[in-house]
Amino acid sequence: MTFVHPSFGVVTSPTEMSTSVATLALSSLTQNYYPTMQVELDQPAKALFCFMRPDGRPSYTPELLRDMSRIQKDIALATAGAEPFRYVVVGSRVLGTFNLGGDLDLFGAKIRAGARDALRAYAHACVDIVYHNAVGYDRQVTTVALVQGAALGGGFEAALSCHHIVAERSATFGLPEVLFNLFPGMGAYSLLSRRLDPARAEKLILSGKIFSAVELHEMGLVDHLAEDGEGDTAVREYLGRLDRRFNAHQAVLKARHRVNPLTREELIDVVDVWVDAAMKLEEADLRKMARLVRAQSRRHGSGADQRLAAE
Repeated sequence: MTFVHPSFGVVTSPTEMSTSVATLALSSLTQNYYPTMQVELDQPAKALFCFMRPDGRPSYTPELLRDMSRIQKDIALATAGAEPFRYVVVGSRVLGTFNLGGDLDLFGAKIRAGARDALRAYAHACVDIVYHNAVGYDRQVTTVALVQGAALGGGFEAALSCHHIVAERSATFGLPEVLFNLFPGMGAYSLLSRRLDPARAEKLILSGKIFSAVELHEMGLVDHLAEDGEGDTAVREYLGRLDRRFNAHQAVLKARHRVNPLTREELIDVVDVWVDAAMKLEEADLRKMARLVRAQSRRHGSGADQRLAAE
């Protein structure tokens, strides 16, 4: 695996990385220099908590993707040859929202401008985030999504990319892309077909339905249900249960990846299908996309004024 760190340059192999670089990477993670993310190291829980705090509508803006990518590279550096933490928990500090998915305003602008390469670059950045979550950075790192509020489109895909999902009962999940004549291309098909099967995955994708956390728990997609307002406590308790059988859980994850591996190439091929489909959207489809953005903004707010007071 090759990573390019913003300060340390290219790291081509864990064996080529010094202890000092790993230490610096861990320091970077705990100094909270990511503008759209809040990062906390919980040593008793052996976990790194990464909370999204995007400006504006809580979606995967280029700025949020930039910060998430930097964090993932720092995680890979910090955990090479060391174990400063065993778990990475991804959550949100926007009230009522985990994440609403792709930057639909950006999609519409790029499609209208015929900017295929720019849209493809954005899509590949999303896929890289999903891929590194799904493989645990090629380390013995277990990824957990803590979903409090709405996880839609790419937000749902991001949660699915984690090894485990802990969700509060009032959390909601959905893939609304079919409503504007598209499909969720940043991993949903690959991830759902492995957690369910291709037939049920396609049915869910094409339904456009919003599901409750309880429904997804019954389907086996949500691993643990938490009471509303208790997600932060519940995820730590869940990590404690995992850690009591850490060796067994790590072995199961390795077996999972061996029996049904997820490759970056598969994700890239699928997201390129998504780019082709997106570039074929007509003006009527783009207007539906814009209406969805307005409806989500009214329901979930802009995001900037709904951040939890974590300081």
